[in-house]
Amino acid sequence: MTGGPYTPVPGGRRGDMDYSYLDDQAGYGLVTFAGVMLLIVGVLNTVYGIAAIDDASVFVADARYVVGDLATWGWFLVALGVLQFVAAFAIWRGTPWARWFGVACASANMILQVLWIAAYPIIAMTILALDITVIYGLLVYGGRRRAARAARERGEA
Repeated sequence: MTGGPYTPVPGGRRGDMDYSYLDDQAGYGLVTFAGVMLLIVGVLNTVYGIAAIDDASVFVADARYVVGDLATWGWFLVALGVLQFVAAFAIWRGTPWARWFGVACASANMILQVLWIAAYPIIAMTILALDITVIYGLLVYGGRRRAARAARERGEA
């Protein structure tokens, strides 16, 4: 950055805005990472949901739940896992609604994991941390793809 005084663009013409800061490769990586994490969490939720429905012995015995029983939470996990698959593939595709759908899936999963802690505390806390990372990546960098694409289209026109 130079220490000189401000000089306007000659001819009274306004300067063009520089949108290069929107084309952040680290941001693209974090959005892709969020999609991968949503897919992994979706797989984990589906597998653990099926195990809960089947009454597998990997869960804490005699756990008390806020609402329902182990099979009820298993069905919730399977349904959310399928939604997370859809969100992950939509994020990778770059659809405009995918960012907010991914945030909604990760937020719902955070709530579900907090309620699910009684059955399997270690995996619930791990998935909770992954959800926080997904939400961060999608909220901070998720909208830059569209803005960068629009800036490139304005530059080409």
